[in-house]
Amino acid sequence: MAHKRKKISVIGAGFVGSTTAHWAAQKELGDVVILDINEGAAIGKALDLEQASPIEMFDSKVKGTNKYEDIADSDVVIVTAGMPRKPGMSRDDLIGINAKIVKDVCEGIKKFAPNSIVIVVCNPMDVMAVYAKQILGFPRERVLGMGGCLDSARFRNFIAETLNVSVKDVTGIVIGNHGDAMMPLVRQASVSGIPLTELLPADKIAAIVARTKQAGAEIGGHLKTGSAYYAPSRGAVEMAEAILKDQKRVLPVAVELTGEFGVNEGIMVGVHATIGGKGLEKVHTFEMNADEKAEFAKSVDAVRALVAGLKNVQ
Repeated sequence: MAHKRKKISVIGAGFVGSTTAHWAAQKELGDVVILDINEGAAIGKALDLEQASPIEMFDSKVKGTNKYEDIADSDVVIVTAGMPRKPGMSRDDLIGINAKIVKDVCEGIKKFAPNSIVIVVCNPMDVMAVYAKQILGFPRERVLGMGGCLDSARFRNFIAETLNVSVKDVTGIVIGNHGDAMMPLVRQASVSGIPLTELLPADKIAAIVARTKQAGAEIGGHLKTGSAYYAPSRGAVEMAEAILKDQKRVLPVAVELTGEFGVNEGIMVGVHATIGGKGLEKVHTFEMNADEKAEFAKSVDAVRALVAGLKNVQ
């Protein structure tokens, strides 16, 4: 049997989607399909990206389409389609709009790529991942939410900047929801094994934590009309690469909790997870201290409140 390249389908050809396709093709993770209801945008961006291949020297094929049958046999599907939050909009407003989009997208995935592993990126991410899982009916191993990889990258970036050290030597994880109640794990953050708490005073650490929580809003404030896309798309591709190469990476990923940390009612929230060829392979729990338990409970409550809002989605 001929060897078949891996296939990554990206739903949504906006900034996040097209940049996701860019990273995936550049890293030669497989052939890439960009799907968007605006077929012209998908085809144009796919042609443009593939024309960079002789310079960047990647052999990934890139195809643009508006037809769900073109995502058939995808190994990984990354869902970026959705409206970004505009000034004056609440997250709840966004739920109604994006849930309709996610429903259509997931019906297409279920029909044409029923064996794929799905990574949800669109906001509000945790609740959209819950909704996607409900529509898809896939096992929890194959529906993952991307928030933690992005938030952790921001956390590490700010630590490295504050200490004037290489980002390569900074370890830092953010779990919890992808929103204001996210949870940078200060106690576990380190630089080449030296605990962050021994390298920086409490006020500097608090400033890093606060900036991490508001990093998306900070970028949005500068862009005015859009939101972040380089780092979010790279976070999604970090997860996709772990799946496609069966890397067994331990990454902060939103997964459906089935009793871990005492949460078991279909809530999806970021935790340490081994990600490999099967998607989610293991959730890693750890003993939280009292402060961490309280923070994590806030994260779960934030997702629970938004999930309750799904009941009003038609």
